[in-house]
Amino acid sequence: MSDCTFIIFGASGDLAKRKLFPAVYQLLIKQRIEKFIIVGASNDDTNSQMLWEHAQEYIPQCDEQKINYLIERTYFHKLNFLKEDDFAALNTYISSLEKKHSLPGNRIFYLAAASQFYCTITQYLAQSGLASRKTKQDKIWHRIVYEKPFGHDLDSAHEINTCIKEHFDETQIYRVDHYLTKELVDNIALIRFTNLVFEPLWNSRYIDNVQIILSEKVSIENRGAYYDAYGALSDVVQNHMLELVALIGMESPPMLTGDYIRQERAKVLEKVEIVDAILGQYEGYKQEKQVKPNSTTETFALVHLKIKNPRWNGVPFYLKTGKCLDKKETVIHIKFKQVDCLLAKNCPSESNYLTIQVFPEAIFSLGLNIKKPGLGNDVTPIKMEFCHSCIFGTATPQAHEVIFEEIMRGEQSISVRFDEIESAWKAIDTIKEQHLPVYPYKKGSTGPVQAEQFAKKHGMRWLS
Repeated sequence: MSDCTFIIFGASGDLAKRKLFPAVYQLLIKQRIEKFIIVGASNDDTNSQMLWEHAQEYIPQCDEQKINYLIERTYFHKLNFLKEDDFAALNTYISSLEKKHSLPGNRIFYLAAASQFYCTITQYLAQSGLASRKTKQDKIWHRIVYEKPFGHDLDSAHEINTCIKEHFDETQIYRVDHYLTKELVDNIALIRFTNLVFEPLWNSRYIDNVQIILSEKVSIENRGAYYDAYGALSDVVQNHMLELVALIGMESPPMLTGDYIRQERAKVLEKVEIVDAILGQYEGYKQEKQVKPNSTTETFALVHLKIKNPRWNGVPFYLKTGKCLDKKETVIHIKFKQVDCLLAKNCPSESNYLTIQVFPEAIFSLGLNIKKPGLGNDVTPIKMEFCHSCIFGTATPQAHEVIFEEIMRGEQSISVRFDEIESAWKAIDTIKEQHLPVYPYKKGSTGPVQAEQFAKKHGMRWLS
């Protein structure tokens, strides 16, 4: 089933060279694929040699022999996303290549393109015969991958999804968010549901608040046109952060696979209610390339939300993300409630908290209070840590490598169901409809000063 053709639309773009081609390289190195070809398609004048030259920059310690082997199995076809005839020609070309390489016809179509092209590409895939409607029972499979963001608001997401569902079966559709395939994120549900120590405490009786932080030191770099059309809410909160909320908040599924996980994630997002938000924009953003000089696009967002169900009744979830901040970090803090102090004096000031750090290091840590050595009852906080790289080394598979492998297996837990996307866009649209002010902040800071007022207002303290 892993014998297949990888077809990458937007093959000369940033996502392809940084993530997709390096992912295929890793699959080859780890012997996850054997019989395959790669067909790149975009409206550029390039070739397989140039595609891999650009990708090599993002492949550490690459093997030249393996690269040369990949170049031999990579083909390029110039294609305009808006021309149906180009897709028919591509189908003829791919069919001849599959015959040449004795491939069965399994195909992965990866749309590394802007979401405004999703519907057109989907229609032409179906009409040209490049991809056909199939179910899990078919021996030959065609699977289509849509990279986030899925639309730019609720209406556009509905339009894209209606178009896709008209032509393909849900089992063929992969709306991917690469954050769901990061190794430690993938571990969240596994650790929670396979360790009895956590599950009884995973509710409003014991948890004080949940903090999810995704901060970056870099600016928008060369993504001005794209970023200015989306901003922090649509680019990060709508997908990455709300999917993390869903993973943390979901109920126990019957099994930790496929649609069982997606069903529980969807139930959480359906119950999300926005309470408060603060938006910001770093100084100098309006001078970035391809950014409108009067832009009000947010590069920073704080969101306070609640999940309106019995498990999480009254527990605040705090989300923070931004560009040009003081540090690059992706972390989740689950802060437990303070215990009643039984000591005569020196009661612990810190409650217990579980930290799931995704970047810069993959770490699980549990904050505990212990007694200092000596005759008194002085208490000090300590951390019990699990360091992923310390035990398993640095050979952790990258997100898009996992995406390709899971798609070949037909595993759909990495795919976001449309009702999840729908609920997430409803939440984001609720914030946008308020037309909140966008406060300035200095590069390298922790965000606008209004963020400090946000913390005081809600009686909370950021744990990082």
